[in-house]
Amino acid sequence: MRGAPVAKDVDSWLARIEPEQRAALEKLRAQILAAAPGAEESISYGMPTFSLHGHLVAFGAFKKHLSFFPMSASLIAKNADAAAFATSTGTMQFQPDKPIPAALVKKMVKARIAENLEVQRERAAAKKAKSAAKKAAAKPRAKK
Repeated sequence: MRGAPVAKDVDSWLARIEPEQRAALEKLRAQILAAAPGAEESISYGMPTFSLHGHLVAFGAFKKHLSFFPMSASLIAKNADAAAFATSTGTMQFQPDKPIPAALVKKMVKARIAENLEVQRERAAAKKAKSAAKKAAAKPRAKK
């Protein structure tokens, strides 16, 4: 799909790939959406991407494989079930006839949601601490 204009949405992106790959990725798409109700779909970096409390997961189609991107190398490394697939930093590669099991997709999507929520909590806490420090520094000091 190099050189082609970027697809406007996931349906347009899927329409461009081979039928066998499309069927496997449509199934993966349904599994992702089932595990993350309310996730928004978009095209990011030229690939279908799902967002919920931040970027969640993505998938892609390549000449010799399909990829599921949990966007977390540590999540892949921690998950023994992922070892059954070719992996690389942040991706699990699979074939249309040997998809990633639905239970593993669900587990990884749920873990990514938890990671995103934790990042949001940490950012909120840091923002609150920064605001409190700013307020404390702005208070006039009492003279002795």
